[in-house]
Amino acid sequence: MRTHTHAKDRARPWPVRPAVGFLHPLEVLKDQDLDLAEKREILAAWASDASAVEHRPSQRWLLGTPAPVPLSEVLSALRRLDRDLFS
Repeated sequence: MRTHTHAKDRARPWPVRPAVGFLHPLEVLKDQDLDLAEKREILAAWASDASAVEHRPSQRWLLGTPAPVPLSEVLSALRRLDRDLFS
């Protein structure tokens, strides 16, 4: 039996847009062209183990960014996004 998959049921590419141009996670928060969901997707991708720097697990280097940043700074930006959303 074959199941039919609608385009809307497929997972979206992640992140929503490349992180080109962002030097730091706080710049994602300040970007006026992104909505909250897009900001969360980019920051979550940045925090992901997939963005971990080999042999430096406390660093994350998101594709499209010029250099790694500490994971703690990415997580801080995510907390700030939540705080701004719920305050």
